[in-house]
Amino acid sequence: MSLETILPPERTLFAVPGGSKKRVLEFFSTFIAQNTPSLDSQEVFSRLIGRERLGSTGIGHGVAIPHARNPHCKAPIAGFLKLAEPVDFDAVDGDPVDLVFVLLVPEEADDAHLALLGQVAGVMNDTETRSALRHAESQQELHERLTEAIRRQAPADHNG
Repeated sequence: MSLETILPPERTLFAVPGGSKKRVLEFFSTFIAQNTPSLDSQEVFSRLIGRERLGSTGIGHGVAIPHARNPHCKAPIAGFLKLAEPVDFDAVDGDPVDLVFVLLVPEEADDAHLALLGQVAGVMNDTETRSALRHAESQQELHERLTEAIRRQAPADHNG
């Protein structure tokens, strides 16, 4: 399973209002619940916040990868948010976050969960990718650049 298949264009969100880590996670939880009938926004939010309490998912360089298991999730679901303004995410390097890649996985998806997180981290650790995403000027351009980055990353995943 690749990130590309679980991140459709309509879940790549451009110029999302920030404010705070909590607001960003609330926004995503509401958005994903409206677009996925089996998911409840409060449950998604509480699971994402619960994961943040274990340690920030801000991985540095202005990137966060909030993720959580959800029993009502039938298959992994990804969402990408480019924030209008960076927010404090308690990231490991202390930098504010403006690129947020959210991952929801089924309760029992251990290997798939880790593989997808690895893919996300690989894509988002690339300096050129982050720059391209930050310079995107529309939702469509943002999704195209993200998809290109995922495709560039994919061959390396199959060798290692």
